[in-house]
Amino acid sequence: MTESNIKRQLIIIGGAEDKEGECHILREFVRRAGGTKANIVIMTAATELPREVGENYIRVFERLGAEDVRIVDTETREDATSSTALAAIAKATGVFFTGGDQARITSILKDTEIDTAIHKRFAEGAVIAGTSAGAAVMPDNMIVEGDSQTNPRMEIVEIGPGMGFLPGVVIDQHFLQRGRLGRLISALVQQPAVLGFGIDENTAMAVTDNQFEVIGEGAITVVDESEATYNNMDEILKDESLAIFGAKLHILPHGYKFDLKTRKPIPKNGSVADVAVPVASANA
Repeated sequence: MTESNIKRQLIIIGGAEDKEGECHILREFVRRAGGTKANIVIMTAATELPREVGENYIRVFERLGAEDVRIVDTETREDATSSTALAAIAKATGVFFTGGDQARITSILKDTEIDTAIHKRFAEGAVIAGTSAGAAVMPDNMIVEGDSQTNPRMEIVEIGPGMGFLPGVVIDQHFLQRGRLGRLISALVQQPAVLGFGIDENTAMAVTDNQFEVIGEGAITVVDESEATYNNMDEILKDESLAIFGAKLHILPHGYKFDLKTRKPIPKNGSVADVAVPVASANA
């Protein structure tokens, strides 16, 4: 397979995905990673309970039929040079980052041999997935922490380096459940990215190259500020409210798609939503 034919695939999960029932999201990850021939590595750097969390995912992935599933536990940066871990990643068709604390992932793994190895496998066609904290690290700049359920202000969010699997965007998780629209907008306005994605729980962005499809029971909120006409970031102090004019908002439930290159949503019929359509409204 030539490099131009290799698909770059990500499964970015908003947290609290189903692990007991039909497991639609985790099932899609296993399917894309090779199905019954899938060789999956579970990265537990984010959690302080690596064995417990990792073994839970081993049970799910083995039940779904993956051929080989193993944990790569890295508690320190020294662990990120383990020859055993590097050998497992070199054979992986799928790499899964668990939830926990996203700052632990980057502090332990970023710019290490394991980081390089995972990016190499991603470029070669391995599927990279992450849930909750594992989703937060997908961009090149990530939300480290921040207040929820508040209006946008510069002070409510801390930005730090991510793992860079999906650069140029901002991602927030547990989105609807924790009321994080203000946090997402605050992060988006403060960095060069123009697209922000808020992913609900038990919901995922299934990314293939420059397009993603929504999978799961919730929705993905897309904030596009590429055509915004104004924001007051240069005029306010850090505890004062942000203003933004002209940003676009899209709500995409299961089965809807989004083109990351053109920044256009795609309805279920497959045609790009690039023209205005009437919006049904109830009678007063």
